[in-house]
Amino acid sequence: MAQVEALNLTKIYTIGDEEIMAVNNVSLSIQKGDFISIVGHSGSGKTTLLSMIGGILRPTSGRVLFEGVDICSLDDDSLSDLRNQKFGFIFQAATLLPTLTAKENVLLPVAFGGWRDTVDTKIEERAVELLKLIGLEEKIDAYPSQLSGGQQRRVAIARALINEPQLILADEPTGDLDEETEAEIIGLFHKINRQWGTTFIIVTHSLDIARQCKKVYRMKQGTLKEEITEYTA
Repeated sequence: MAQVEALNLTKIYTIGDEEIMAVNNVSLSIQKGDFISIVGHSGSGKTTLLSMIGGILRPTSGRVLFEGVDICSLDDDSLSDLRNQKFGFIFQAATLLPTLTAKENVLLPVAFGGWRDTVDTKIEERAVELLKLIGLEEKIDAYPSQLSGGQQRRVAIARALINEPQLILADEPTGDLDEETEAEIIGLFHKINRQWGTTFIIVTHSLDIARQCKKVYRMKQGTLKEEITEYTA
């Protein structure tokens, strides 16, 4: 059984009297431990598709199955719990809270998921270990204003991993980074994928990143097609 299945997904936005089809009858099967990318021009439907797979956006029609469960049939509370427990989201903007330290920002998903005093120590230890894993051991108590853009992105990655998600959905995670930092971030993704078996779906406009993924799909005018590429990672 595939870990993720998108079945005939369609998303139509209505703006005034006009209907815009952002995603047009897309199907996609993803196995546990896959490392894939979705490429395409701006406005091709990449982010809309990723948002539907991650349960952020409900499709106009079609279904998304995660481990056999139709997430589109879940009520808002159940869907929120699923996202918090099983999915990790990484976006182009790190979106760290400026009044919280790096460690406190990493712990945010745990707080939203019902963090209790009885697990404080264990969860805080995991946050520290994640920050060490991503190379920020000396920045644990630093505030976002004291971190570079690449360091802030690393904190956002640790935050996405704190609840041990089975699926990471990354939307242009290196879009505003220099080439060296981009390479470090993608290398970190591969390390997590290999060590933990975490599935990655990366939306990107970068063909260099796409070539480092095991499978590459291209969005064009709302449709999706797999491309044959030479895997270089």
